[in-house]
This record gives sequence, C-alpha cells and structure tokens, in this order.
Amino acid sequence: MATSADLLAEQRGLAQAIEGQDLGELLTKEWLLTNARGSYASGTVVGCNTRRYHGLLIASLHPPVERVVTLSNVLETLAFGDEPIELANFEFSDRLHPQGYRYLKCFRRDVGVHFDYDIGGMSVTKSYHLCYEHDHLLVTYRFVDVPGPLKLRVMPMIALRDFHGLQSAASAMQLEVDEQGHAVRIFGIDSKGPAVSLQCERAQFVQEADWWYAVHYRQDRERGQQFSEDVWVPGCFECEVTGDCEIAFCARAGSGWQAIEKAPSCPVEMVDGLWQRRRELHDRANLVDDDEKLLAEAADQFIVRRQITLDGKSHESASILAGYHWFADWGRDTFISLPGLLLNTGRYDEARQVLQTFASVVDQGQIPNRFDDYGGPPHYNSVDASLWFVNAAYAYLQTSQDRGTYDTEFLPTIEQILRAYHGGTRDRIHADEDGLISAGDEQTQLTWMDARCDGVSFTPRQGKAVEVNALWVNALRIWEQTCRDDGVRATASHWATHAETSFRASFWNAEYSCLYDAIHPDGRPDASVRPNQIFAVSLPFSCLSGEQQLGVVKIVQEHLLTAHGLRSLSPYDPRYRGQYAGDQFSRDSAYHQGTVWGFLMGAFVEAYLKAHHYEQGARDQTQQMIQPLLNHLRGDGCLGNVAEIFEGQAPHGARGCIAQAWSVAELLRCKQLISKGSH
Repeated sequence: MATSADLLAEQRGLAQAIEGQDLGELLTKEWLLTNARGSYASGTVVGCNTRRYHGLLIASLHPPVERVVTLSNVLETLAFGDEPIELANFEFSDRLHPQGYRYLKCFRRDVGVHFDYDIGGMSVTKSYHLCYEHDHLLVTYRFVDVPGPLKLRVMPMIALRDFHGLQSAASAMQLEVDEQGHAVRIFGIDSKGPAVSLQCERAQFVQEADWWYAVHYRQDRERGQQFSEDVWVPGCFECEVTGDCEIAFCARAGSGWQAIEKAPSCPVEMVDGLWQRRRELHDRANLVDDDEKLLAEAADQFIVRRQITLDGKSHESASILAGYHWFADWGRDTFISLPGLLLNTGRYDEARQVLQTFASVVDQGQIPNRFDDYGGPPHYNSVDASLWFVNAAYAYLQTSQDRGTYDTEFLPTIEQILRAYHGGTRDRIHADEDGLISAGDEQTQLTWMDARCDGVSFTPRQGKAVEVNALWVNALRIWEQTCRDDGVRATASHWATHAETSFRASFWNAEYSCLYDAIHPDGRPDASVRPNQIFAVSLPFSCLSGEQQLGVVKIVQEHLLTAHGLRSLSPYDPRYRGQYAGDQFSRDSAYHQGTVWGFLMGAFVEAYLKAHHYEQGARDQTQQMIQPLLNHLRGDGCLGNVAEIFEGQAPHGARGCIAQAWSVAELLRCKQLISKGSH
C-alpha cells in the first residue's frame, strides 16, 4: 500500500531545473514517452527539437515499425492585449526563436512530461501524455493565478514524413476542418498515407496555412547529417482563458485520415490509467529502491507488440525494440536484454511471448539479426543472435520454472539451432574440426562488432570469435542439461566437451593470462584486448578455471573498465579511438574501436562477482562501479533512461541512441545481482 510520502515522491518524478542553467547543456537533455506500439514522443527539456527524430507524435503505421513524424511540435502564444508571449523554441541558422525557455522554470517527467512556466506571477504548466497502446497524444495547459482575460493560440507544426527523413516545403498537405471548427485532419497528397487529427473542444480552429522554413536540428548537424527541414502550420486553435483552468488538446495519428483511431473518451481516465499501470509495474517487479523503479519504468518503454504467425494463424505477441530513436527489434539485443527487462521485473508472460516471436521466424537454424524497419522479411546476418536466444530461453526456464513451454516450444528450436550450426548454415557458419564455430568472410560482419561503412569493415572478426564460441559452449551445455532424450544428451555432451577442450587450447593467451579476441581463418590469433572475452566468464556455463576467470576479469578491468561501461578496445592499442563524433564514416570507425558500451557492465559485474565468489567486498566494489551509470539515469542525456554508448575518453559523454534496451536491462540486472547474489 503506497503511503502519502510515496505518492508525493511519485508525482514529483524526475525534475530538471531550467532557470539559470546553461542553454547549450539543456539542449542536450532529452525526454521520451512510448506506448508499446513502437510509437513515441520525444524532445528536449526546453521544448526545442534538436533531432529529426524528435516530435510530439511519431506514429508506427505497422507496429512496431514504419514510424512517421506527424505532429512535430506546437507553438503557443499567450496574448495579454497587445503583448503576446510565446512559449515555444525553434532553432534556425543564427538564433533560437521564439525564446520561450526564458519563462520556463522547471521540466518534470513522470508518466508524462511537464513544462512549468512563470509568466509575471501566473503559473502555466504544459503537459504531454502518450496513450498506452494508442497513437494518441494528450496536450494540456493548466493555468493558475490568471490575472485577467487572455487568449491562448496553439499552432501545430506538421511534418508528415518517415522519421529517418526530412521534409521540404515542396511536400503537399491537405486540410479538412470539421463543421464545428473544433477539429482538423491533415494528410498528404496520398489520402491513404500518414495522417494526423487534432482536436480541442474549447477552441476554434482558424485556417492560416503557412510554412516555417529551415528549422535546424543541431544534433543532426553534429552527426554529419542533413539538419534542416521545413514544417507546415495549417493554422491555429484559439480560445479564451478567463480564470484558473485546464485546456486539453488531443492529437491522433494513423494511416489515412478516415482510419485514424478514435481517442479514449476521457483524458482524465487516460492519465489515471498511466499512473495505475506504473504502480502495477512496480508491484509486479518487487523493486527495492527508487533506482530500480526508474529502471523498471525505462525497461517498459522497450516492450512492444507485433503480429506473428503461429500454427498458420496471426497472433499479437511481444517483442523488444533495441533503442530509441532509430532501432527496431534486433535479435541479439533482444535476448541480451530479455533477462533484465522482463525476467528481473516479473514479466514472465511477455518474456515467453518474445521468445515465441523470434522462434516463429527461425530459418536454417538462425534467429533474425533484426526485423525489417518497413515490415519486409526478417534479416538473417548474425552469428550470435541464435546463441543468445538459447541463453535467454534457459534464463526463462530457470526464472519462471515453466518447463512445459520450454520443452514443447523452445527446446525444439534450440536443437534446430545447434544442429544447424554444427552441420553448417548460411554465412559460412559451421563447427570446424576442432568443434568450434567459425563464421563469415571479408564481406560479412556477423558479430555484434558489425560496423561497416563505404565498403570498409572496421572490426573484421571472421573466423572464430571468442564470445561466439563462449556462447556455443554455453548453449551446448544448456542443451545437455535440459534435454529429455538420453541419446540427444549424449550428443550434446560430446559436442560440448570437444568444444571446451579446443576453446581452452585455442583462445587462452598464456602470456597475458587472458583470451584472444578471435582466431582468424588462417589460424592466427588476434590478441586485441577487447571486452568480448568477458562473456567466457559471465555466461552460466564457463569452461575456464577459476584462475583463468580471474585473469580475464583482471585484464578487462585494467584496460577496458570505465565509469559508464567497458571500452570496445584497449586505449593502449594504436587503433584506439577515444572520441565518437563526426559523419557516419567517422562515427562507425570509432563505434567498436574504443567507444564505451554501457550494456557490457552487466557481463563485467557478473563475471567479477562470479570470479570473487559473490563475496561482500566484491559486491561493494561492483556497487561503486555502477553508481556513475545510475547517476546518468537521473541526470544526463535522456532523463530516466540509459544511452547506447559513451565516449572512450573521460568524461565519457553519452552518444548514439538516447535510450538503449540492453543498457537499461543490464544495469537493472547488475543492481539485482549485487543485492541478491548468485542465482
């Protein structure tokens, strides 16, 4: 039962003071709301869009993909006689205009986001709430201590375009206004394409169509991308404010204006439903502190629904988006994330569904590397995603004790994967004579270090990669431990023993007491100090001795551990890149050559605790290690979330996606590993 103090803290949420803060710094702080469809709303804490991916209603036309920007932003004007005050902020080539941030005192985030303004003693709070499982945005303006009559004008800024692209004034827009003048529908030249509907029962819509040209997005500029677009204003909603009150607008998106779904009947009930759902998330997860609550809330943002086919019939099932703003559901990310996002938060039914989602599209023994961004066929170009599936299925069994589903649905998929890998499947994935998995060639990037741009592979790891073979040994032992058939168990045991013996002989670097990163096709070992070796310790079944595990943990700690995760390459390596910046080629060349990855903290913490037998001193040490990431969760980048990557050089600024599933999942798992110890 929540106490009054608990409810007060909950309602306060995460807050960011605005007054007196550096504007440039504030423009790097972002927020995110999601709705389980792949749709989202996102922006900065001062309300200025700084990316093409920002917007108040980015809708998924084919959940959870085919995302389009519909309502980009809004411009509000408060008119006291002849003195208009504008609350919005847009950036152009040489200035920010208008400059509504001057009136903004505080930004808050709970189940929605809130902008608190002080205008000559009058308090105005603008709030955004995104409806769960519907592409419906609620925008409210609460007025307190209104000194006299004023007029509120709200101008919607429209960008009907793919969220990866940018819009120009050459785009065709069509507008329809309802008979009462309280609602409008906007769509492009294709009446079956993206559309948005806007409505306010207390306001009248005034048609004043116009284009705003060359709105700039500074984050895109820094990433070496095109950074300017035109947004369309169809007119404005006008209403009188004569005293303390709240005025609500709603925006609904869809494909074709006639097909736009209807809004929930009562906005108050919608917001109350969001609060109730949050409390249920907390209760189900049995969380121990506020950090875990924040992480469970962040975890929820990545859980989406998609249609799959089972037994010849279409079903809705759960999946996991890899990151916001631009990733869809990726196999490897999904199964690294699943334990932290779903099992550690008590969401076993959705964990089962996620496993079913990907198991339903296994092909030639491969789990998809990713689902297509536009609803096309899945992409099969990964060597490790399938092995991470096996590990996640085993974690599901261990946590949920659902032996029935595991035996009937997941164990056959596991056997299919392992037999295909042993015998050989696409992309030259096969078990070599030594029982280890070899994969790929010069033209493929099959491991998670897959950056490739303009024909250049920055981390070529074809042959036998260390984490792939650690996963292979782990998967074979899982198969052996969980299969029911004695003959199958004997096969699994034989393959596992053979692979383990070869792994120790091939990968152990006796000179430095650690593991080689890869064995090239010609047999040469790659002695690069990378974090991939940590999985040979952290996975449930390791073939390393206790002394070898300590050696791996030690060298990873000395070379790669930072305040925000593990570097992808030792800074002592001449190829090391400590900064992640510039155009696509520059960023990709640094992506796995020194950039810090937050999700790797999960494997490191587990390996550290395991190698030190979960002693109290080790727990205290690892708690200190993750504290900077917990601080980041509350105060940097996307408030209440964890970024994809960080720069290799201190102070390790957040880069890449503002919110990444496996970063959140592994930080939550770290918290619970430290507090609860070995499972």
